[in-house]
Amino acid sequence: MIKAFIFDLDGTLVQTEILKAKSYARAAIDLSNGRLSEADVIAAFTEVVGLSRREVAQKLMKRFGLEETATSQMRDYGVDTPWQAFVQIRLKYYQEMLEDPKILHEYRCPYNLGLLDYARQQNFTTSLATMSHCEQASKVLNILCIRDKLDFVASRDDVENGKPDPEIYLLVADQLEVTPRQCVVIEDSPSGVKAALAAGMGCIAVTTDFTRKQIHESGLLAEKWIVDDLTRLESVAKEFVEKWKL
Repeated sequence: MIKAFIFDLDGTLVQTEILKAKSYARAAIDLSNGRLSEADVIAAFTEVVGLSRREVAQKLMKRFGLEETATSQMRDYGVDTPWQAFVQIRLKYYQEMLEDPKILHEYRCPYNLGLLDYARQQNFTTSLATMSHCEQASKVLNILCIRDKLDFVASRDDVENGKPDPEIYLLVADQLEVTPRQCVVIEDSPSGVKAALAAGMGCIAVTTDFTRKQIHESGLLAEKWIVDDLTRLESVAKEFVEKWKL
């Protein structure tokens, strides 16, 4: 029997993936001295959605040959590695976006947030498991006024291993005092789905433009548990809860 709904944040409750993509693109353009286009970097970002900050930065730097210029920025940002310099530049742009409540409200995911409200109304325990760091996640949750709707929040700062490792989902289950079998996870990325399944939890994928192709081609979930039309999400979740009783 399902007792808890666990939500991812980026790409699930709010479309921050597009904001992150734009911030990585701006940072990459800076490091390339204008050689790259936003479209090229965003296209590459779709291949690394859901990975940790370090992995995303390293893969994008390698893809576009940014290691040398990122290395030259290390001293300016007081960091020890090129990927950290890249991330610091990216965070400057991302923080500017997060400071604007209008942008976050524009990019919220209404149907996914509606499922959160439904879960609360039906007395399910609700939680968040995000690969965003605590500071960024807290800012988003507070601006969207949804922190009080979550019984527990786990961020990248709370675990050693990022998704697709199941550590963060196992942590949430432990904190909620439920078994993995009693949890259903709402995710948007293949790495997030892998983490949920590796934790022994049920999972429903809500696809985005960044993750739709990867989710369907991954073979991780039956098609009935992949939701492209988000107006169907609540009915799919209800069906999942009923099926999980068997």
